[in-house]
Amino acid sequence: MSTIAEVNTVLDRTLQLGGRSAKFDGNTGLFGSIAEFDSMAVVAVVAALEEKFGITVEDDEITADVFETVGSLVRFVDDKIRASR
Repeated sequence: MSTIAEVNTVLDRTLQLGGRSAKFDGNTGLFGSIAEFDSMAVVAVVAALEEKFGITVEDDEITADVFETVGSLVRFVDDKIRASR
């Protein structure tokens, strides 16, 4: 499964989107674009991503740029995976 598909699955489950994430692509907006994706959801999504991918996200890495789009989040996750190897 590709990273984008896995990230979309995490988003769907964590935000309880009822399958809507299946239509998300790299350009899909996140923070400010999806009603369920608020500041509290960021914490839950980060925790779910850490668990799913075996990565650690530091507090100072949680920025608006990372959560701008699905694509920016996927790039962040891919970078964290590469750095952890």
